[in-house]
Amino acid sequence: MSLQDPKQFGKVAVLFGGSSAEREISLLSGNGVLEALRSRGVDAHAFDPAERDLVELRREGFARCFIALHGRHGEDGTVQGALELLGIPYTGSGVMASSVAMDKVMTKRIWQADGLPTPKYVRLAFDQQSREQIRAVPDVLGLPLIVKPPREGSSIGVTKVEGYSQMQDAVALSAKYDADVLCEEFIEGEEVTCAVLGSGLDAHALPVVRIAAPEGAYDYQNKYFTDDVKYHCPSGLPEAEEHEIQRITLAAYHTLGCRGWGRADVMIRASDRKPFLLEMNTSPGMTSHSLVPMSARAAGIAYEDLCLRVLASASLDAAGGAQ
Repeated sequence: MSLQDPKQFGKVAVLFGGSSAEREISLLSGNGVLEALRSRGVDAHAFDPAERDLVELRREGFARCFIALHGRHGEDGTVQGALELLGIPYTGSGVMASSVAMDKVMTKRIWQADGLPTPKYVRLAFDQQSREQIRAVPDVLGLPLIVKPPREGSSIGVTKVEGYSQMQDAVALSAKYDADVLCEEFIEGEEVTCAVLGSGLDAHALPVVRIAAPEGAYDYQNKYFTDDVKYHCPSGLPEAEEHEIQRITLAAYHTLGCRGWGRADVMIRASDRKPFLLEMNTSPGMTSHSLVPMSARAAGIAYEDLCLRVLASASLDAAGGAQ
């Protein structure tokens, strides 16, 4: 679809806000997208699913949706399923890819099955969280390790555990957000992220962003509300490393069945420079601090044009991913 005539998109709903733990970030993302689309002449309107029923989208004649929701009930296949039933094309991955990518344990299982590198892990289901079971995790994964809810984003509920004595509190914090708890091998090294635009054979990886956080604390606060984190794009990595990260990111995207756009978080192990996939975001942030717009800029794509490209890719599963 051409990006020349904004009228071709019809009436567009930018879905943002929502009811997840990432609502605050979604509001920032959505307002950025809304302003960008309007600045390019798109008939775009704000729509917060936490305040309005999705059925109103059809009633009010919306032709497509830009999903700027993050986390549950936005990035996990539920909104995507509702829009499939309403017959309204939407941005990003379809129902299954969204649902799987939202669950870090399922994602890791699929990546492992396809031979893609991801850190070792232990899943503590809701009925596997006795003191003894929790205490045994470092014996399997070593220390330090990471404890996090498998179905949250934005570093919410995440703890870096340095010793056995921290395990109980770390699991308790994670369990506030998710009944299951994901314990993951800690990869000592550099954190990078790599975005993908497009679907099928047209999907391509954008330039890698290298993240330098104070004391390695790339947490919720530092991600969104401070300027202490430094982002490098171009990444400054050796060309072969950049290409390998782009290669495994694209493979991870295809393996999960993603489309439209996405962003993988990757750790590069310092000891041997091997990259490990952490997770795939199917509705990446679009705030002023966000990494996909930064990567797109390095590839010569302005923020407004990025929003138009993503909007142009809106489709339905029922249409076989084509629009």
